[in-house]
Amino acid sequence: MLLWINGPFGGGKTQTAYEIRRRLPGSVVCDPEHVGFGLHRMLPAGLRGDFQDLSAWRQGVYEVLDLALREHPGVVIAPMTLTDRGYFEEIIGRLRAAGHEVRHFALLAERATVLRRLTERGWGTGLKRESFAVRKLDHCLDALADPLFAEHLHTDRLTLPGVADRIAESAGLRLAPNTYGPRRHRLRQIRIGLRHIRFD
Repeated sequence: MLLWINGPFGGGKTQTAYEIRRRLPGSVVCDPEHVGFGLHRMLPAGLRGDFQDLSAWRQGVYEVLDLALREHPGVVIAPMTLTDRGYFEEIIGRLRAAGHEVRHFALLAERATVLRRLTERGWGTGLKRESFAVRKLDHCLDALADPLFAEHLHTDRLTLPGVADRIAESAGLRLAPNTYGPRRHRLRQIRIGLRHIRFD
């Protein structure tokens, strides 16, 4: 099974993916952003646009996830913002057509909630470091409200473990109990955030 966790930038996709992995033995996170970062690093800086517009990214993500789903015995988790209907069908539609079980979840929240989360992950720089995410926010929230991108999960009043629990319940998966307190969760979120800072 593939769990594709969609949502706006700053919506909690990566943190949710790693929370599920922590509590679901045998699961693995396969982050489609890494394919895009690799393609960006191959290009001169002036040619780096939205890597999702590169057919190589869409084909690469499809092939990697198809391989992982065929060969890995556990659940595969892909945290990635994806709002283009055509690209959605090109990746998720093809995976489903190939016979894979794909459960798609769009993590949604009020604009103010997402902006607060982006500010918190700005590591003291406010929203300056997250300018791309802020520019894309309204488009993401509008696009992801489309029924194509269901199942929708509103996260404003949910904790991170609560979001993971909702996804698992909907997908028919059984997570290990959450034994972390708030402080331990926060420290883990910081570690995950630090691992995903990009410098290029």
